[in-house]
Amino acid sequence: MNSGESLEEAIKAEAARLGFAQCGFTRVDAVEGAGREVRRWIEAGRHGTMGWMETRSHHRVSPTALWPEARSAVALAMSYAPAADPRALADRPDIGRVSVYAQGGDYHKTVKKALKALARFIVERAPSELKVFVDTAPVMEKPLAQAAGLGWQGKHTNLVSREHGNWLFLGIILTSLDLQPDAPAEQGLHCGSCTRCLDACPTQAFDGPHRIDARRCISYLTIEHDGPIPPEFRDSIGNRIYGCDDCLAACPWNRFAEAAAANRAFLPRAELAAPRLADLLDLNDAGFREMFAGSPIKRIGRNRMIRNCLIAAGNSADRALLPSVNRHCADPDPVVAEAAGWARDHLVASTAETQVARSVSAPDGSRASECVTRVTPGPVAGG
Repeated sequence: MNSGESLEEAIKAEAARLGFAQCGFTRVDAVEGAGREVRRWIEAGRHGTMGWMETRSHHRVSPTALWPEARSAVALAMSYAPAADPRALADRPDIGRVSVYAQGGDYHKTVKKALKALARFIVERAPSELKVFVDTAPVMEKPLAQAAGLGWQGKHTNLVSREHGNWLFLGIILTSLDLQPDAPAEQGLHCGSCTRCLDACPTQAFDGPHRIDARRCISYLTIEHDGPIPPEFRDSIGNRIYGCDDCLAACPWNRFAEAAAANRAFLPRAELAAPRLADLLDLNDAGFREMFAGSPIKRIGRNRMIRNCLIAAGNSADRALLPSVNRHCADPDPVVAEAAGWARDHLVASTAETQVARSVSAPDGSRASECVTRVTPGPVAGG
Protein backbone atom coordinates (compact mmCIF):
# COMPACT_ATOMS: atom_id res chain seq x y z
CA MET A 1 0.00 0.00 0.00
CA ASN A 2 1.05 3.60 -0.56
CA SER A 3 2.08 5.58 2.49
CA GLY A 4 -1.02 6.83 4.27
CA GLU A 5 -3.36 4.67 2.18
CA SER A 6 -5.90 2.64 4.14
CA LEU A 7 -6.58 -1.02 3.43
CA GLU A 8 -10.04 -0.11 2.14
CA GLU A 9 -8.58 2.46 -0.28
CA ALA A 10 -6.01 -0.06 -1.49
CA ILE A 11 -8.70 -2.69 -2.09
CA LYS A 12 -10.81 -0.25 -4.11
CA ALA A 13 -7.83 0.77 -6.24
CA GLU A 14 -6.94 -2.86 -6.96
CA ALA A 15 -10.57 -3.68 -7.73
CA ALA A 16 -10.62 -0.92 -10.35
CA ARG A 17 -7.37 -2.23 -11.85
CA LEU A 18 -8.92 -5.69 -12.12
CA GLY A 19 -11.87 -4.37 -14.12
CA PHE A 20 -14.53 -3.77 -11.47
CA ALA A 21 -16.60 -0.64 -11.99
CA GLN A 22 -17.48 -0.31 -8.30
CA CYS A 23 -16.38 -1.59 -4.91
CA GLY A 24 -17.76 -1.05 -1.42
CA PHE A 25 -17.81 -2.54 2.09
CA THR A 26 -20.50 -3.49 4.57
CA ARG A 27 -21.01 -5.51 7.72
CA VAL A 28 -22.42 -8.96 7.03
CA ASP A 29 -25.27 -8.45 9.49
CA ALA A 30 -26.58 -5.47 7.50
CA VAL A 31 -28.89 -7.57 5.27
CA GLU A 32 -30.68 -9.91 7.65
CA GLY A 33 -34.02 -8.26 6.89
CA ALA A 34 -33.58 -8.99 3.18
CA GLY A 35 -32.95 -12.64 3.98
CA ARG A 36 -36.26 -12.90 5.79
CA GLU A 37 -38.03 -11.26 2.83
CA VAL A 38 -36.64 -13.92 0.51
CA ARG A 39 -37.86 -16.67 2.84
CA ARG A 40 -41.39 -15.23 2.68
CA TRP A 41 -41.12 -14.92 -1.12
CA ILE A 42 -40.18 -18.60 -1.38
CA GLU A 43 -42.90 -19.69 1.04
CA ALA A 44 -45.43 -17.93 -1.22
CA GLY A 45 -44.25 -20.08 -4.12
CA ARG A 46 -43.12 -17.12 -6.22
CA HIS A 47 -39.82 -18.86 -7.01
CA GLY A 48 -41.61 -21.33 -9.29
CA THR A 49 -39.71 -24.55 -9.97
CA MET A 50 -36.37 -23.26 -8.71
CA GLY A 51 -36.14 -25.91 -6.02
CA TRP A 52 -32.51 -25.09 -5.31
CA MET A 53 -33.63 -21.78 -3.80
CA GLU A 54 -35.93 -23.55 -1.38
CA THR A 55 -33.36 -26.23 -0.49
CA ARG A 56 -30.81 -23.66 0.70
CA SER A 57 -33.15 -20.89 1.82
CA HIS A 58 -31.88 -21.18 5.40
CA HIS A 59 -28.47 -19.99 4.18
CA ARG A 60 -29.98 -16.85 2.63
CA VAL A 61 -31.13 -15.39 5.94
CA SER A 62 -27.65 -13.98 6.57
CA PRO A 63 -24.10 -14.46 5.25
CA THR A 64 -23.16 -15.82 8.68
CA ALA A 65 -25.67 -18.65 8.16
CA LEU A 66 -23.45 -19.71 5.27
CA TRP A 67 -20.12 -18.91 6.96
CA PRO A 68 -20.24 -18.02 10.69
CA GLU A 69 -16.72 -16.52 10.70
CA ALA A 70 -17.63 -13.77 8.21
CA ARG A 71 -17.42 -10.23 9.60
CA SER A 72 -17.41 -8.00 6.50
CA ALA A 73 -18.46 -8.18 2.88
CA VAL A 74 -16.65 -6.65 -0.07
CA ALA A 75 -19.29 -5.96 -2.73
CA LEU A 76 -18.14 -5.53 -6.32
CA ALA A 77 -19.81 -4.68 -9.61
CA MET A 78 -18.59 -5.24 -13.16
CA SER A 79 -20.31 -3.46 -16.06
CA TYR A 80 -21.69 -5.17 -19.14
CA ALA A 81 -23.46 -2.11 -20.56
CA PRO A 82 -24.48 -2.73 -24.19
CA ALA A 83 -23.59 -0.40 -27.06
CA ALA A 84 -27.18 -0.42 -28.37
CA ASP A 85 -30.70 -0.83 -27.00
CA PRO A 86 -31.44 -4.59 -27.02
CA ARG A 87 -35.13 -3.89 -27.65
CA ALA A 88 -34.26 -2.85 -31.22
CA LEU A 89 -34.31 -6.54 -32.22
CA ALA A 90 -37.97 -6.98 -31.28
CA ASP A 91 -39.02 -6.42 -34.90
CA ARG A 92 -36.74 -9.15 -36.27
CA PRO A 93 -38.93 -12.28 -36.14
CA ASP A 94 -36.34 -14.33 -38.06
CA ILE A 95 -33.79 -14.05 -35.25
CA GLY A 96 -33.74 -15.12 -31.61
CA ARG A 97 -33.12 -12.49 -28.96
CA VAL A 98 -30.46 -13.40 -26.39
CA SER A 99 -30.22 -11.38 -23.18
CA VAL A 100 -27.31 -8.93 -23.25
CA TYR A 101 -25.54 -10.58 -20.33
CA ALA A 102 -25.27 -13.90 -22.19
CA GLN A 103 -24.03 -12.65 -25.56
CA GLY A 104 -20.38 -12.63 -24.50
CA GLY A 105 -18.18 -14.82 -22.33
CA ASP A 106 -19.50 -16.59 -19.25
CA TYR A 107 -19.66 -13.95 -16.54
CA HIS A 108 -19.24 -16.56 -13.81
CA LYS A 109 -15.70 -17.27 -15.01
CA THR A 110 -14.71 -13.67 -15.71
CA VAL A 111 -16.02 -12.22 -12.45
CA LYS A 112 -14.78 -15.12 -10.32
CA LYS A 113 -11.27 -14.86 -11.78
CA ALA A 114 -11.14 -11.18 -10.83
CA LEU A 115 -12.61 -11.91 -7.38
CA LYS A 116 -9.93 -14.50 -6.70
CA ALA A 117 -7.20 -12.08 -7.78
CA LEU A 118 -8.60 -9.43 -5.44
CA ALA A 119 -8.85 -11.99 -2.64
CA ARG A 120 -5.15 -12.80 -3.00
CA PHE A 121 -4.37 -9.08 -2.89
CA ILE A 122 -6.33 -8.70 0.36
CA VAL A 123 -4.71 -11.69 2.06
CA GLU A 124 -1.21 -10.53 1.10
CA ARG A 125 -1.84 -7.19 2.82
CA ALA A 126 -3.99 -8.37 5.71
CA PRO A 127 -3.74 -12.09 6.50
CA SER A 128 -7.28 -13.32 6.95
CA GLU A 129 -9.85 -15.88 5.92
CA LEU A 130 -12.21 -15.16 3.04
CA LYS A 131 -14.56 -16.71 0.50
CA VAL A 132 -15.61 -15.48 -2.97
CA PHE A 133 -19.07 -15.76 -4.53
CA VAL A 134 -20.58 -14.95 -7.90
CA ASP A 135 -24.15 -16.12 -8.41
CA THR A 136 -23.29 -19.70 -7.42
CA ALA A 137 -24.17 -19.81 -3.71
CA PRO A 138 -27.04 -18.59 -1.49
CA VAL A 139 -25.52 -15.15 -0.93
CA MET A 140 -27.68 -12.02 -1.09
CA GLU A 141 -25.58 -10.12 -3.63
CA LYS A 142 -28.02 -7.30 -4.37
CA PRO A 143 -28.88 -6.41 -0.75
CA LEU A 144 -25.18 -6.60 0.19
CA ALA A 145 -24.25 -4.34 -2.75
CA GLN A 146 -26.94 -1.87 -1.66
CA ALA A 147 -25.71 -1.98 1.93
CA ALA A 148 -22.17 -1.31 0.66
CA GLY A 149 -23.35 1.79 -1.22
CA LEU A 150 -22.79 0.53 -4.78
CA GLY A 151 -26.32 1.49 -5.71
CA TRP A 152 -29.92 0.83 -4.76
CA GLN A 153 -32.34 -1.95 -5.64
CA GLY A 154 -34.73 -0.50 -8.17
CA LYS A 155 -38.41 -1.30 -8.44
CA HIS A 156 -37.47 -4.18 -10.78
CA THR A 157 -35.40 -5.62 -7.86
CA ASN A 158 -32.08 -5.18 -9.70
CA LEU A 159 -29.23 -2.98 -8.52
CA VAL A 160 -29.13 0.49 -10.07
CA SER A 161 -26.03 2.70 -10.02
CA ARG A 162 -26.00 6.42 -10.72
CA GLU A 163 -22.80 5.98 -12.73
CA HIS A 164 -23.42 2.65 -14.48
CA GLY A 165 -27.18 2.17 -14.70
CA ASN A 166 -28.37 -1.38 -14.04
CA TRP A 167 -26.11 -3.34 -16.43
CA LEU A 168 -24.03 -4.84 -13.65
CA PHE A 169 -22.69 -8.25 -12.65
CA LEU A 170 -22.21 -8.55 -8.90
CA GLY A 171 -19.62 -10.44 -6.90
CA ILE A 172 -19.09 -10.77 -3.16
CA ILE A 173 -16.05 -11.48 -1.00
CA LEU A 174 -16.86 -12.46 2.58
CA THR A 175 -13.95 -11.91 4.94
CA SER A 176 -13.05 -12.36 8.59
CA LEU A 177 -11.62 -8.82 8.55
CA ASP A 178 -13.39 -5.87 10.15
CA LEU A 179 -13.47 -3.41 7.26
CA GLN A 180 -14.78 0.13 7.52
CA PRO A 181 -18.32 0.09 6.04
CA ASP A 182 -19.32 2.50 3.30
CA ALA A 183 -22.51 4.54 3.58
CA PRO A 184 -25.43 2.33 2.51
CA ALA A 185 -27.98 3.18 -0.14
CA GLU A 186 -31.73 2.78 0.31
CA GLN A 187 -34.11 0.63 -1.71
CA GLY A 188 -35.62 2.67 -4.54
CA LEU A 189 -33.56 5.67 -3.40
CA HIS A 190 -33.52 7.53 -6.74
CA CYS A 191 -36.49 5.90 -8.49
CA GLY A 192 -39.05 8.47 -7.37
CA SER A 193 -42.43 7.98 -9.03
CA CYS A 194 -40.93 6.31 -12.12
CA THR A 195 -42.45 2.95 -13.05
CA ARG A 196 -40.90 2.44 -16.49
CA CYS A 197 -39.29 -0.87 -15.54
CA LEU A 198 -42.55 -2.24 -14.14
CA ASP A 199 -44.59 -1.06 -17.13
CA ALA A 200 -42.10 -2.55 -19.60
CA CYS A 201 -42.57 -6.16 -18.48
CA PRO A 202 -44.24 -8.11 -21.32
CA THR A 203 -45.83 -10.64 -18.95
CA GLN A 204 -46.71 -8.35 -16.01
CA ALA A 205 -44.37 -10.24 -13.69
CA PHE A 206 -44.40 -7.31 -11.22
CA ASP A 207 -47.43 -6.81 -9.00
CA GLY A 208 -45.89 -3.73 -7.40
CA PRO A 209 -42.52 -2.05 -6.78
CA HIS A 210 -39.89 -4.59 -5.63
CA ARG A 211 -42.43 -7.41 -6.02
CA ILE A 212 -41.72 -9.96 -8.74
CA ASP A 213 -43.37 -13.28 -9.41
CA ALA A 214 -40.70 -15.40 -11.11
CA ARG A 215 -43.38 -17.68 -12.53
CA ARG A 216 -44.38 -14.89 -14.92
CA CYS A 217 -40.87 -13.66 -15.76
CA ILE A 218 -39.53 -14.44 -19.23
CA SER A 219 -36.00 -14.86 -17.89
CA TYR A 220 -37.25 -17.54 -15.52
CA LEU A 221 -39.46 -19.18 -18.15
CA THR A 222 -36.70 -19.42 -20.78
CA ILE A 223 -33.74 -20.19 -18.50
CA GLU A 224 -34.72 -21.75 -15.17
CA HIS A 225 -38.02 -23.47 -16.00
CA ASP A 226 -37.53 -26.86 -17.64
CA GLY A 227 -41.15 -27.84 -18.33
CA PRO A 228 -43.59 -26.58 -20.95
CA ILE A 229 -43.89 -22.81 -21.05
CA PRO A 230 -47.45 -21.93 -19.94
CA PRO A 231 -49.56 -21.09 -23.02
CA GLU A 232 -50.71 -17.76 -21.60
CA PHE A 233 -47.14 -16.38 -21.80
CA ARG A 234 -46.08 -17.72 -25.18
CA ASP A 235 -47.29 -14.87 -27.37
CA SER A 236 -45.67 -12.32 -25.03
CA ILE A 237 -42.30 -14.06 -25.29
CA GLY A 238 -42.07 -12.93 -28.91
CA ASN A 239 -38.62 -13.77 -30.28
CA ARG A 240 -36.84 -13.97 -26.93
CA ILE A 241 -35.00 -17.29 -26.66
CA TYR A 242 -32.82 -16.70 -23.60
CA GLY A 243 -33.76 -14.19 -20.97
CA CYS A 244 -35.33 -10.75 -21.27
CA ASP A 245 -33.84 -7.26 -20.94
CA ASP A 246 -36.99 -5.14 -21.12
CA CYS A 247 -37.18 -4.01 -17.49
CA LEU A 248 -33.44 -3.30 -17.44
CA ALA A 249 -33.42 -1.46 -20.76
CA ALA A 250 -36.31 0.76 -19.64
CA CYS A 251 -34.42 2.27 -16.68
CA PRO A 252 -33.61 5.96 -17.34
CA TRP A 253 -30.45 5.72 -15.24
CA ASN A 254 -28.89 3.77 -18.12
CA ARG A 255 -28.26 7.05 -19.91
CA PHE A 256 -25.20 7.39 -17.67
CA ALA A 257 -23.94 3.89 -18.46
CA GLU A 258 -21.17 3.79 -21.03
CA ALA A 259 -20.49 0.71 -23.15
CA ALA A 260 -16.80 1.64 -22.97
CA ALA A 261 -16.89 0.85 -19.24
CA ALA A 262 -17.99 -2.72 -19.92
CA ASN A 263 -15.45 -5.50 -19.45
CA ARG A 264 -14.22 -6.61 -22.87
CA ALA A 265 -14.93 -10.24 -21.95
CA PHE A 266 -18.63 -9.41 -22.21
CA LEU A 267 -18.53 -7.98 -25.73
CA PRO A 268 -21.13 -9.83 -27.81
CA ARG A 269 -20.03 -12.77 -29.92
CA ALA A 270 -21.22 -12.34 -33.51
CA GLU A 271 -23.09 -15.65 -33.51
CA LEU A 272 -24.99 -14.74 -30.32
CA ALA A 273 -25.86 -11.11 -31.01
CA ALA A 274 -28.62 -11.96 -33.52
CA PRO A 275 -28.75 -15.72 -34.22
CA ARG A 276 -31.14 -16.96 -36.92
CA LEU A 277 -33.95 -19.16 -35.63
CA ALA A 278 -33.62 -21.50 -38.61
CA ASP A 279 -29.96 -22.16 -37.73
CA LEU A 280 -30.71 -22.72 -34.06
CA LEU A 281 -33.55 -25.14 -34.80
CA ASP A 282 -31.13 -27.28 -36.81
CA LEU A 283 -28.74 -27.78 -33.86
CA ASN A 284 -28.20 -31.27 -32.51
CA ASP A 285 -26.67 -31.80 -29.07
CA ALA A 286 -23.07 -31.68 -30.33
CA GLY A 287 -23.77 -28.58 -32.40
CA PHE A 288 -25.39 -26.88 -29.41
CA ARG A 289 -22.41 -27.58 -27.17
CA GLU A 290 -20.01 -26.31 -29.82
CA MET A 291 -21.94 -23.12 -30.50
CA PHE A 292 -22.41 -22.21 -26.84
CA ALA A 293 -19.02 -23.29 -25.50
CA GLY A 294 -17.81 -20.68 -23.02
CA SER A 295 -21.30 -19.15 -22.75
CA PRO A 296 -23.67 -19.20 -19.76
CA ILE A 297 -26.31 -20.43 -22.22
CA LYS A 298 -24.66 -23.84 -22.34
CA ARG A 299 -26.00 -24.80 -18.92
CA ILE A 300 -29.66 -24.92 -20.03
CA GLY A 301 -28.92 -27.67 -22.55
CA ARG A 302 -30.01 -28.23 -26.13
CA ASN A 303 -33.60 -29.30 -25.43
CA ARG A 304 -34.53 -26.22 -23.44
CA MET A 305 -32.99 -23.96 -26.08
CA ILE A 306 -34.89 -25.75 -28.86
CA ARG A 307 -38.11 -25.39 -26.83
CA ASN A 308 -37.49 -21.64 -26.59
CA CYS A 309 -36.68 -21.34 -30.30
CA LEU A 310 -39.87 -23.18 -31.21
CA ILE A 311 -41.94 -20.69 -29.23
CA ALA A 312 -40.15 -17.83 -31.02
CA ALA A 313 -40.70 -19.56 -34.38
CA GLY A 314 -44.41 -19.93 -33.63
CA ASN A 315 -44.57 -16.19 -32.95
CA SER A 316 -42.68 -15.26 -36.12
CA ALA A 317 -45.51 -15.67 -38.70
CA ASP A 318 -42.72 -16.91 -40.98
CA ARG A 319 -44.00 -19.96 -42.85
CA ALA A 320 -40.45 -20.64 -44.11
CA LEU A 321 -39.68 -21.96 -40.61
CA LEU A 322 -42.29 -24.74 -40.86
CA PRO A 323 -39.86 -27.44 -42.09
CA SER A 324 -37.50 -26.68 -39.20
CA VAL A 325 -40.39 -26.70 -36.74
CA ASN A 326 -41.91 -29.92 -38.03
CA ARG A 327 -38.68 -31.84 -37.58
CA HIS A 328 -39.18 -31.50 -33.83
CA CYS A 329 -42.79 -32.70 -33.67
CA ALA A 330 -41.61 -36.25 -32.99
CA ASP A 331 -38.76 -35.26 -30.68
CA PRO A 332 -38.19 -37.82 -27.90
CA ASP A 333 -38.41 -35.00 -25.35
CA PRO A 334 -42.17 -34.46 -24.84
CA VAL A 335 -41.63 -30.80 -23.89
CA VAL A 336 -39.86 -30.14 -27.21
CA ALA A 337 -42.45 -32.12 -29.17
CA GLU A 338 -45.34 -30.21 -27.57
CA ALA A 339 -43.67 -26.84 -28.29
CA ALA A 340 -43.15 -27.92 -31.90
CA GLY A 341 -46.82 -28.81 -32.28
CA TRP A 342 -47.84 -25.46 -30.84
CA ALA A 343 -45.41 -23.60 -33.10
CA ARG A 344 -46.64 -25.47 -36.18
CA ASP A 345 -50.29 -24.72 -35.42
CA HIS A 346 -49.49 -21.11 -34.58
CA LEU A 347 -47.53 -20.61 -37.80
CA VAL A 348 -50.22 -22.13 -40.00
CA ALA A 349 -52.97 -20.13 -38.29
CA SER A 350 -51.08 -16.81 -38.29
CA THR A 351 -50.04 -17.22 -41.92
CA ALA A 352 -53.62 -17.97 -42.93
CA GLU A 353 -54.94 -14.99 -40.99
CA THR A 354 -52.41 -12.69 -42.65
CA GLN A 355 -53.28 -13.84 -46.15
CA VAL A 356 -57.03 -13.65 -45.48
CA ALA A 357 -56.66 -10.12 -44.09
CA ARG A 358 -54.77 -9.03 -47.19
CA SER A 359 -57.30 -10.55 -49.58
CA VAL A 360 -60.38 -9.24 -47.78
CA SER A 361 -59.09 -5.71 -48.23
CA ALA A 362 -59.16 -6.17 -52.04
CA PRO A 363 -62.11 -4.64 -53.95
CA ASP A 364 -62.88 -7.92 -55.74
CA GLY A 365 -64.97 -10.12 -53.41
CA SER A 366 -64.39 -13.25 -55.49
CA ARG A 367 -60.65 -12.86 -55.07
CA ALA A 368 -61.08 -12.80 -51.30
CA SER A 369 -63.06 -16.03 -51.38
CA GLU A 370 -60.41 -17.66 -53.56
CA CYS A 371 -57.65 -16.71 -51.08
CA VAL A 372 -59.54 -18.14 -48.11
CA THR A 373 -59.87 -21.45 -49.93
CA ARG A 374 -56.23 -21.48 -50.93
CA VAL A 375 -54.85 -21.11 -47.37
CA THR A 376 -57.06 -23.68 -45.71
CA PRO A 377 -54.47 -25.80 -43.79
CA GLY A 378 -53.72 -29.19 -45.30
CA PRO A 379 -50.72 -31.51 -44.83
CA VAL A 380 -47.73 -29.40 -43.78
CA ALA A 381 -44.53 -29.78 -45.77
CA GLY A 382 -41.90 -31.62 -43.80
CA GLY A 383 -44.46 -33.02 -41.33
